[in-house]
Amino acid sequence: MNLFGRRDDPHVLTVRMAGVKMGDRVAFVGCGNGARLGAIARHVGLSGRAVAFVPDQADADRMRKGAADAGALVDITTGSPSRLKAENDAFDLVVVDDTSGLLATMRPEDRTGAFKDMRRIVRPGGRVVVIGTVPRGGIGSLISRAQSGPPFDPTPWLTAEGFKAVRLLAERDGLKFIEAVRARND
Repeated sequence: MNLFGRRDDPHVLTVRMAGVKMGDRVAFVGCGNGARLGAIARHVGLSGRAVAFVPDQADADRMRKGAADAGALVDITTGSPSRLKAENDAFDLVVVDDTSGLLATMRPEDRTGAFKDMRRIVRPGGRVVVIGTVPRGGIGSLISRAQSGPPFDPTPWLTAEGFKAVRLLAERDGLKFIEAVRARND
């Protein structure tokens, strides 16, 4: 609760880092936190589209609950992140939730396939935002839950697949946000 008696949204940072807006077509890869992804999906509105590609039923259930709690509509597909069932250039934004260690624990050839497919499904000029974990410092490390996934740096993988402007957006609250853009003339 804040000073005015309203409950603060714990996912404001994630929504802002994703930069999602009304009408966007958003793909989610993995589902470390269904509420976090549901908050992003809520912002596409009825004029947009949200699709989640999750590796297993547990992630599908987390995404369903997160979407329902946020009042968002999300189509959910279960399967390998290295073979995303989507058309080429279908999305404005791909959000990868790696907080459960999805990318870090993949075999290198599957990880390469996942980044190739992300590039394939995001439109030219579209973006990929990878949400990962970082160790918390100070008092925050004592009072918060530890993040479950091992740290992973997607920067070399994004660069190898031809993404441009690969950059760290922020490290805050135990999360890191890395953004990459698919070239417009690609």
